[in-house]
Amino acid sequence: MANRPVFISNTNIVGYVEEKKIDFAWFPGLSKSQKQKSIESLHNAFIQDYPVVKVLEISSKSLQPIGVELSAFNLMFSYQNATFNVETAFQSSKVFESGGPFLDLLNKSAREAKADERLKNSGKLVQFVFYGQKWPLEPKTAFYDWLYLNAVSQNGELANQIMEYSAFTDIEFNPQKSINCQARSAALFVSLKRMGILENALNAPEEFLKVYKSKSSPQI
Repeated sequence: MANRPVFISNTNIVGYVEEKKIDFAWFPGLSKSQKQKSIESLHNAFIQDYPVVKVLEISSKSLQPIGVELSAFNLMFSYQNATFNVETAFQSSKVFESGGPFLDLLNKSAREAKADERLKNSGKLVQFVFYGQKWPLEPKTAFYDWLYLNAVSQNGELANQIMEYSAFTDIEFNPQKSINCQARSAALFVSLKRMGILENALNAPEEFLKVYKSKSSPQI
């Protein structure tokens, strides 16, 4: 058995995203087929409690093409005449006590950027800097969410398709080891879009932080 969170769009609660921890049968192994068995098991367990909520796995292992496209490793983001995926944008923006931001990571693949040794050997993370914009570490997922929501917003077809879902998972995400999660960001996108405040929130980082802090979740 394993336990993973399911992130549900909920415009009526603090934080805009409801998190439900679900117990399900885990299928060990690193192959894509084993991961997909675990995804199906997780979704089936979730649907037993939420039969009318449509759930989508967001990762390279997703059974749905849109879930693969919405993976931070694949989701493209354009900014100031440059284009890169969400993962490289995030990793390249990290500033540590003794190094960063490592802008050369923008020219690497998502996997190469995430595995770069400098991200592990440069001391404590102190902030993010993206094209000269400084982002604090609190709220904890704010910068990652901002990148992800901007990227989805720029991809019109994906932005339309994601609205068909209300719950999201990422089989690779372990809350004991990580903070940021593309599934949670997806749920936040849906909530802000349904509330009609997404466009205003993405006008500028300052506006995003205002909206984010107005209902920052204790879980964040």
